[in-house]
Amino acid sequence: MSSKTLPYSNKDIHYDNAKFRQRSVFKVINQTLLTSNVKHHCTSCSTGKFLVLLMIFGIACLLLTHTSSSGSVSHGLVNGSENGTYEHNISGGIRFPNLFRRAPRLPPQLTPDQIGSSGKLGPNWVDRQENVKKAFIHAWSGYKRYAMGFDELKPLSKQGVDGLGGLGATVVDALDTAMIMGVDEVVSEAGSWIEKHLSNRISEKGQVNLFETTIRVLGGLLSAYHLSSVNQGTNSTHKGPEPAVYLETAKNLADRLLSGFTSSPTAIPYGDVVLRDPSAHPAPDGLSSTSEVSTLQLEFNYLSSVSGDPKYTVAAMKVLEHMKTLPKVEGLVPIFINPNTGEFSGENIRLGSRGDSYYEYLLKVWLQKGPIRESNLTYLYDMYEEAMKGVRHRLVRKSIPNGLVFVGELPYGSDGDFSPKMDHLVCFLAGTLALGATKGITKEKAMRDNLLNFEDMENLKLAEDLAKTCFEMYSVTSTGLAPEIAYFHTEEFSDGGLDGGNKSSKYLNDIIIKRADRHNLLRPETVESLFVLYRITEDPKYREWGWQIFEAFEKYTRIDTGGYSSLDDVTKIPPHTRDKMETFFLGETLKYLYLLFGDTSLVPLDKYVFNTEAHPIPIEGTTKRV
Repeated sequence: MSSKTLPYSNKDIHYDNAKFRQRSVFKVINQTLLTSNVKHHCTSCSTGKFLVLLMIFGIACLLLTHTSSSGSVSHGLVNGSENGTYEHNISGGIRFPNLFRRAPRLPPQLTPDQIGSSGKLGPNWVDRQENVKKAFIHAWSGYKRYAMGFDELKPLSKQGVDGLGGLGATVVDALDTAMIMGVDEVVSEAGSWIEKHLSNRISEKGQVNLFETTIRVLGGLLSAYHLSSVNQGTNSTHKGPEPAVYLETAKNLADRLLSGFTSSPTAIPYGDVVLRDPSAHPAPDGLSSTSEVSTLQLEFNYLSSVSGDPKYTVAAMKVLEHMKTLPKVEGLVPIFINPNTGEFSGENIRLGSRGDSYYEYLLKVWLQKGPIRESNLTYLYDMYEEAMKGVRHRLVRKSIPNGLVFVGELPYGSDGDFSPKMDHLVCFLAGTLALGATKGITKEKAMRDNLLNFEDMENLKLAEDLAKTCFEMYSVTSTGLAPEIAYFHTEEFSDGGLDGGNKSSKYLNDIIIKRADRHNLLRPETVESLFVLYRITEDPKYREWGWQIFEAFEKYTRIDTGGYSSLDDVTKIPPHTRDKMETFFLGETLKYLYLLFGDTSLVPLDKYVFNTEAHPIPIEGTTKRV
């Protein structure tokens, strides 16, 4: 028998098995008569012709008179009804119209994002991305109208407040978000304010926190410098001052922040810096947060790269080089360190506040060095890998009754009791784990090129499990917004009556929200991880989760006169507002949502690392300034 290719590919089989339905009986008979030897032999005599006609007549009678007692489905098809249910065609026999039915048309080829869970045409992500841009413009309009030049907006009081040293933190934090979104008017307004006012503020202001000022203001200036110097990575045309203005302002600030390093007797910097002197001193209790001293390196490294002055990276990298030598528990470290002795203080181990970004920067500082990473920096990735093994071994548990994966704490060290407490801040970890597994490329490409080892796959699985848990921290509440802190129901820990309020949530009894922890600060960590996981796994569910979170922000935190407000209690409707719009809502939360809904070529993860305030820093050797 001769071989003939089918008119459809194997892929088409999954779309519509009806393509391969049987041909009609008439077509079978006709083909047989016309192509077989019967045509040449049986029809060569009058007797043969009579027999053929008799056979055709008999078959026709059977088809027209036969009824089926079993109610079989005609041709194996189902008919869709208007209400979305289906009914079988159980009419007896075969109807004439079906005998001459046309072959089905091929369905349109849709992308996974276009096909929703119901199989219908999916959402328009361009429109949803535009909604995020409109939210950013609304947030900025409130800040500009009532608080321009202050660190933060109080949207209900319609006034500004300086809680971060008085450097206009919202202006700088929001600038690169406006550049990425292509909101040229905001780029111009923010850039002009920086050019006219920020250098004077830096020279005149008093005490600032080294960590907060570095990640928000220094990081924002350096990102703005880069984005305004390149032709890629932004939707913005060139607005505002020349890129050199951002760079010179960044150098002015960093030169003063260096006193935090030079004033300390060890490699661990003091946490508080007086800009106008400049000078520095330790916090009142004499301690620095582990995360704060180890979350300065991306910014200082990049400043050395673009300025040509190595003093910034030398000071910052000494911190990590010193921390490499300190004792750890399977890569995990306490949340406090003493700058006067250079040793860790206490035993409290957690990946929430004061511990989080230590682990984040171990990976990202290594990634920052680009495809050809110096061999003397591999210790950073080694420390990261060891720490993630420690997380999986000592901190990961599952809730009951439904098995949500979460990361708890060891408040009394490795020999103490485990606490099923998880800050919203810990939700950064899902994105970091995914980024560490594939180094910014898609999972599909990494697997195709055989780049993932067993540890990478374990970390990627944990990343997806944690992202699920972080999303459920939102959906379990009445408002659809997450609390600042959640506890998880385990065999050892239970606290009845402290649920999130959404009685329809499957995980109502898994997540415990204490009354003091029910506030929401417009934090970005969950949508950050959704953005990274969508880029890496290409799974559209992360976009859908992000959209649900965005809708909840719009519904409960938007202030009509401008801006957005933190909430006191996410379990109550209507929630009471706190009258505060954090700078990171513009700098991080809305930026990550915009990128989540946008094209993957915009600020690609294999060319940029985001600092812990979501300011993109280019990976060495992957982008060029013009």
